[in-house]
Amino acid sequence: MSDPAVDAPRPEAVSASVSPAGLALDRLADYLAEHRPELAVGPLRAQLIAGGKSNLTYLLRLGDREVVLRRPPLGHVLATAHDMAREFRVISALAPTEVPVPGALLLCADPEVIGAPFYLMERMPGEVFRTRAQTDPLGDERRRALAMAMMDTLAALHSVEPTTVGLGDFGRPEGYLARQVRRWAGQLDRSRSRPLPGIDELRDLLAATAPEGANAGRIVHGDYRLDNLLASADPVVVHAVLDWEMATLGDPLADLGLLLTYWDVLGDSDTAAGNPVADGLGPRAGFPTGGELIDRYAGRADVDVGPLHWHVALGCFKLAVICEGIHYRHTLGQTLGEGFDRIGEMVAPLVAHGLTAARER
Repeated sequence: MSDPAVDAPRPEAVSASVSPAGLALDRLADYLAEHRPELAVGPLRAQLIAGGKSNLTYLLRLGDREVVLRRPPLGHVLATAHDMAREFRVISALAPTEVPVPGALLLCADPEVIGAPFYLMERMPGEVFRTRAQTDPLGDERRRALAMAMMDTLAALHSVEPTTVGLGDFGRPEGYLARQVRRWAGQLDRSRSRPLPGIDELRDLLAATAPEGANAGRIVHGDYRLDNLLASADPVVVHAVLDWEMATLGDPLADLGLLLTYWDVLGDSDTAAGNPVADGLGPRAGFPTGGELIDRYAGRADVDVGPLHWHVALGCFKLAVICEGIHYRHTLGQTLGEGFDRIGEMVAPLVAHGLTAARER
């Protein structure tokens, strides 16, 4: 999850001398003047874009041009997470494919410029559909078309041959699923701040039953969901897939399991109603069921879908750890904007559903 939600000023109200939180505009202006002078035109103004709950995303106005800047969150950044170079590399590689991505403009690995590594990308058209206020007016036909376009785009991603786009060394497909369990178990240990009943049992069940992954070696997004897309609804078009920080080579069923976690688990939970993580998603919001999404995907991707219980359980565990990490940052005062006080409520239902899914055969 990424792009913390904030009540941000309009871009015109922010100048190079007034930097939004997490962005040192004066140093950024100097850096652009030295490294990309064609971008350093006119006054530099910025606005923190409302959105998800991890990486920070800003709209930059460079004279008459608008671009987008991405950087890691403030404080308590988990090891291996929020990798700006990884995001930049994958959107650069996917640019010539059928997968819609923003144009990659500039990567800066030096944390001294704005306080963290960052990259710039083109601003793309479209809207991030995140809330019921956005999706309810679409009606059944356009909601269905939007959901199916989401699955077609995921099938297109999983159909890209990594070596043809220079991503043959982007990850280690062998043992990917078992490593995912270990990775998120490690992230959990770094984010513990309160008792979390059942989460260690879920971790152990996943570790003991991790499948080999018959589809290993595909490009995996790592956090694929409706509100990580920029799309239009009239007509329905997916303009860009966003938030590639967890992309790697692995088993595409992990993307499907996490998507079903957002869609059918959180999307059907009373806890999720009005919650910025899941509000506006899933059958409760008038969209097709998760089963229909998987059928659409299976008809367009050369992937053996098979049973997805284990992958949904992994999705629940992963998302529970992410929510707990955000909750921890919130308790430390390291989050920007509203909605973070409810993120911690999502952990218990995710763990409960994950345990149920992990026990299924």
